[in-house]
Amino acid sequence: MVLYTSPFPNSFLSVLHSFSWGLIFPCYWLADRLVGSFVPTTYEKRQRADDPCYFHALCIIITTPIYLALLVASLPFALIGFLLWSPLQSARRPYIYSRLKDKNHANGATLLTEWKAAGSGKSFCFGSANVCLLPDSLARFNNVFNTQARAKEIGRRIRNGASRPQIKIYIDSPTNTSISAASFSSLVSPQAGDNRTVNAGIKRTTSMEYKGDNCGSNNGEENREDKGGSGEPHEGEENTCIVRINGEENSHMSDTETDTINGQARASGPAEPPLEGDAEVSKPPNHKQKEGDSGSLDSCSASRESLVKVRVGDGTVDQSTVNNKLLYKASIMKKTSVRKKKHTDETFDHEISAFFPANLDFLCLQEVFDKRAAEKLKEQLHHYFEYIVYDVGVYSCHGCCSFKFVNSGLLFASRYPVMDAAYHCYPNGRGMDSLASKGALFLKVQVGSTPQDQRIVGYISCTHLQAIAGDTTVRCEQLDMLQDWLSEFRKSTSSSSTANPEELVAFDVLCGDLNFDNCSSEDKLEQQHSLFTHYKDPCRAGPGEDKPWAIGTLLDPEGLYDEEVCTPDNLQKVLESEEGRKGYLVYPTSKNHSSSQKGRKASLKGNGRRIDYMLYTEEGLYLEWKVEVEEFSFITQLAGLTDHLPVAMRLMVSTGEDDP
Repeated sequence: MVLYTSPFPNSFLSVLHSFSWGLIFPCYWLADRLVGSFVPTTYEKRQRADDPCYFHALCIIITTPIYLALLVASLPFALIGFLLWSPLQSARRPYIYSRLKDKNHANGATLLTEWKAAGSGKSFCFGSANVCLLPDSLARFNNVFNTQARAKEIGRRIRNGASRPQIKIYIDSPTNTSISAASFSSLVSPQAGDNRTVNAGIKRTTSMEYKGDNCGSNNGEENREDKGGSGEPHEGEENTCIVRINGEENSHMSDTETDTINGQARASGPAEPPLEGDAEVSKPPNHKQKEGDSGSLDSCSASRESLVKVRVGDGTVDQSTVNNKLLYKASIMKKTSVRKKKHTDETFDHEISAFFPANLDFLCLQEVFDKRAAEKLKEQLHHYFEYIVYDVGVYSCHGCCSFKFVNSGLLFASRYPVMDAAYHCYPNGRGMDSLASKGALFLKVQVGSTPQDQRIVGYISCTHLQAIAGDTTVRCEQLDMLQDWLSEFRKSTSSSSTANPEELVAFDVLCGDLNFDNCSSEDKLEQQHSLFTHYKDPCRAGPGEDKPWAIGTLLDPEGLYDEEVCTPDNLQKVLESEEGRKGYLVYPTSKNHSSSQKGRKASLKGNGRRIDYMLYTEEGLYLEWKVEVEEFSFITQLAGLTDHLPVAMRLMVSTGEDDP
C-alpha cells in the first residue's frame, strides 16, 4: 500500500487548495478571536479579578466593533474561497504521512536497532492522550486556551519524557518489596534478557532526568560500557543505563545518604537551556516556583525529573555501588516515601506517573483538530518520533453523509516504520460531533525481522467515538463498525498464509477516547459490547467494574488551574489520594447525583470516569509467541494543558527462545 505524503495527488491541486484556504483564513481567524473573547477560562477570570479598572471589559468594548467590521469585510473573500475549497476535498487524501528525513533533527532519541527475535522477547510501549487542540474559541468551552502555544508545549513535554534515559536499578534483597519513583518505569519488572544475570531478589527500574536533547546520541558509548560491565541488556533496548545494588536482609539507604546523592546529582551538570523560539505558556495565578517543581507550564525542564529513593530492608547500601553514570544523567533526585504495591495479586505493575514513559514506541492522540496546531505538534514530536501520520480525516461532503468542517483529530507517531495505513469515517455522528469526521485510523508497523527474513509486524488502531452522553446506541453502532473495519484491515494487509508465513504478528493494540466508562449505569450497553470479548482491558475487572487501582482519565475542567493540580508533580500527588480524586476527577454518573463531584465528600462509585482506553488482543498473533502487559500508567505530565489524563501501556512479547 502506498502511503500518502501529501494531501493532494499533484502540486496544482495543492496550490489551489492553499489559495482557497488563504481566502477563508482571515474570516475564520477573526470569528475565532471574536467568539473567544466572550468565553473566558477560570485562569483568565482569576487574573481579571485583581483588575480594579476593568481593563479587559474596556478592551472588549473597543475591539468587538473592530472585529465585527473586519469580519464583515472578509466574508466575500471567504465565500469565494469556500466555493473553491469545498469541491477540492473530493480529491483530498485521508491523511498525511510524514517521515523525518534528517536524522540529526531527532536529537532527543537514539536510533533503534532492528529486533531479530533471537532473544527471549521484547517490550513495546504505547501511549494515548486526548489533547483538546480545537480552535481556541471552542477549546475555551473545555476551560483551556491558547491552542497554538499548548500544541508546542504538549509536543515538547511528550518528547522530553519519552527521550529520557531509562535507568534500571536492580535491588537484590530477599525482604525488599518496593522502590519509590515518580517516573513511568519506577515499578517495572526487568526485561527478560536480564533475568539470566540477575535472577534473585526484587528487580525494579526507574528513569532519571533527561539531560538535554543531544544526550541520547552522546551517551551511546557510555551505555555500551554499562552493558558490557553489567551483563547484556534485553535485545533492542535503547538509551539504558543499568545500576545494581546488592543489598542484604534488613538493610536500607538512610536519608542522610540520599541527601548526599542529591547533592552529587545537582552538581552533575547545568540544566538544559530552553529551546530557541519556544512559546511560553503562563503559569496559573498565585503559583510560586518551588525547589524541584518541574511542572510549571513555562519551565524549560517541565516534567522531566525523576523522584527516586531506594530502600532495601533496614540496613545501609554502600554508595560506591551506585554507578556514577546514574549521577551524570540525573540532575535532581527527590526524597519520597516508600509506596508499596497495594494490589499484589496483579500480574503487572501500575502507577500514576508524572512522566511519559522512557523509550515510548507508539503514540496515539485525539482531538488534534486545529491544522496549525497539528503542524507545531508534529514539529516537536519529530524530535523523537521518526514517523508521524496526521491531518487524518475528510472534509466537506466527501466520504460521509453530512458536511464536515474539521478532520477526525487523530494523530499517530511511531519510532518504527509504517507499512500500511487506512482511515474510516463514522457515518452516524450526531449533533456537534457530526461536524467533525470522527472515525478510526488503522496502522501496520514493522518492528523487526527474523533470522529467516520474515517480517515482524504489529497492528495499532486509534479511534474517537461519539461524545454526547446520551448517545449510547450511536457508540454501540460505531463499536460494531470498528470491529468490522479492524477485521477488514487485517485481511487486506496480510501477506501471510498459515502454511508459509511471510510475516509474524507480534501485537494488536486498540486505543483512543471511547467516551464511555466502565462504571456509569448509563453506559451499560457499551460495557457489555462484544469488543471486550476480543480485546482485553488491563484496567477492567468485568462489565461495570474496574480494578481497584484504575482511576478516571477525565479531569474536572473547573479545577485545571488550581495550584494543587497545575503541575505534573502536584497532580500526581492529588490523584494518589481518594479525597484528591473526588475533588479533581469527573465521576461516573448515576440517577442520584451529577458527574461533576468537585468538593463532594460522599462515597462515589469507582475512581473517576475512565474514558481513555488501551486495549490489546491475543487473537491473530503468532501462535508460538505470548503477549503480556508489563506495566500500565496514568500520566500527569500534561497537567494544565488538557482536560484528560494520558495513559500508557507496555507489552512484553515473549518468543519463548533462550538467549544465544
